Amino acid sequence: MTRLVFWVGFWVFLVDQASKYLVVHWMALRELGRIDVLPPFLNLRMAWNTGVNFGLFSQDSDIMRWGLIALALLISGAVLWWVHRDPPGRVGLIAAGLLVGGAMGNVVDRILYGAVADFLNMSCCGIANPYAFNLADAAIFAGALGLVFFAGEKKAP
Repeated sequence: MTRLVFWVGFWVFLVDQASKYLVVHWMALRELGRIDVLPPFLNLRMAWNTGVNFGLFSQDSDIMRWGLIALALLISGAVLWWVHRDPPGRVGLIAAGLLVGGAMGNVVDRILYGAVADFLNMSCCGIANPYAFNLADAAIFAGALGLVFFAGEKKAP
C-alpha cells in the first residue's frame, strides 16, 4: 500500500510543477502579474510566497527559505514513516500522498525561485480574496485534513 502514497505524491508533484510552469512561464504570469479567467470566481495573480500559508512568517532571508525547506522535508519524512509503520486505510494513504506530493512541489519552488509560486485567486459572493495559492497548497491542505479524519481507519481484514 505504500506504493499508493508514492503514486499519489508523484502525480500531485508532477501536476503542480506542470501547472506552475504553464502559468508562470508559458502564460507569462511572471511578467503580466494578473490574468482574469472567470472573474471574480477564478483569477490568476502572481504572488511569490517566502513564508507559509497566507504569507505567514514571510521573510526574504536564506535562513527562512532553507528552514522551511527542512521543515517540509522533515514533516514529509515523518508522514511517510507514520503511514509505513501504522498503515491507514486507502483514503489515509491517498491523503498522505497528497500532503507529501504538495510539500515536495513547494520545496522545488523554494529551491528554484527562492519562494513558492502562488497564482490561483478565487473570490465569491462579494468577498474579495486577497490571497493566492497553488495546486500544491490545495493538496497539502486536503492531505492534512484527510489524515486528521482518515488516518485512524484501518484496512478491513
